[in-house]
Amino acid sequence: MLKILHIDTGRELRGGQRQLLLLARGLRERGHEQLIVCPEGSALEQQALAEGFSVFALPAYDLAHAHGIVQLRQYLLATPAHILHAHDGRGQTISWLASWGLPVRRVASRRVTFLPGARLRHHFMYSRTCHAVIAVSHFIRGLLIEAGVSARRIEVIPDGIEIPPHLPSPEERAEARAQWGLGEREFVLGQVGSFTPEKGQDVAVEATRILAENHPQVRLLLVGEARAEVKNRLRELAGKAAGRIQFLGHLENLAPFFAAIDLLLTPSRAEGLGSAALLAMANGRPVVASRVGGLPEVVEDGLTGWLVPSDSADGLASAVNDALRNSARVAELGKAARARACQFSAAIMVGRTEKLYRQLAGP
Repeated sequence: MLKILHIDTGRELRGGQRQLLLLARGLRERGHEQLIVCPEGSALEQQALAEGFSVFALPAYDLAHAHGIVQLRQYLLATPAHILHAHDGRGQTISWLASWGLPVRRVASRRVTFLPGARLRHHFMYSRTCHAVIAVSHFIRGLLIEAGVSARRIEVIPDGIEIPPHLPSPEERAEARAQWGLGEREFVLGQVGSFTPEKGQDVAVEATRILAENHPQVRLLLVGEARAEVKNRLRELAGKAAGRIQFLGHLENLAPFFAAIDLLLTPSRAEGLGSAALLAMANGRPVVASRVGGLPEVVEDGLTGWLVPSDSADGLASAVNDALRNSARVAELGKAARARACQFSAAIMVGRTEKLYRQLAGP
């Protein structure tokens, strides 16, 4: 049995925090002892406690987590651990400072897609402050190597997803559509993600406006919290097609959403891997995605969906046009998409991460 500390400094429960919890659940089933280190009052703290995990809360209003680092070091001196796994950049700094000189192995996850600007700083960060780096895609691995990180330190372990036991039934599809006022004849597009420029909601809205001219049955469902001014700006962009777009807000349970849609749109301008695309594929839904970041490692063009140029509403609309012309092909791609998604199961992610931990911890 290993003792593992997971460190994350995010205040919200977003993709990285959800992956931490998914990993922690799987490791708990394998009998490992774990502690989740996160900010006091954060959404991760609340969720971790609700699921029965032990939590070390970093004090609130603590400048640069200085006091929290001292407290965590005292904890590690009294209760040694095998692995410290930092799930974000600040967590990596905390991990290093709190465990410097102690016989513990440090792991850092890298999900973000921007190329580190200060090469020497990041070379030090990933070469001296941790013993291994988990890149969620080969694209991220390439960025790290370009930044000067040794390839020997990098392990590519894609984020995992929970595979639903079955595809949405016709009854589930009809029920899900009814709750959002959609009928069977509508062709429903969907997008999931935070409303930030890199996610490209504006591209999805513009593509819907283009499609509306010849396809009155097209609808767009947008999932994620969005401020009123963002919604208004997107409605202005949609013009006459604004009535075909629904903002569903945050959905804790995405199963009805995936049951309702025909295609998932992922028009990202940057994407480390694409967990939303994988979730849609696991539910038998093909994906139209930008050819950026790690998305081509998830979506196989012509096999599980379509890859289109980034920042291209015309390209996105063209791919949806293909789907509208051939429902049989959409069904075929959906079956292949589910099979592909199974290669990214949470069990595989947990198993590969556990293997890395054991290699680092030694006998």
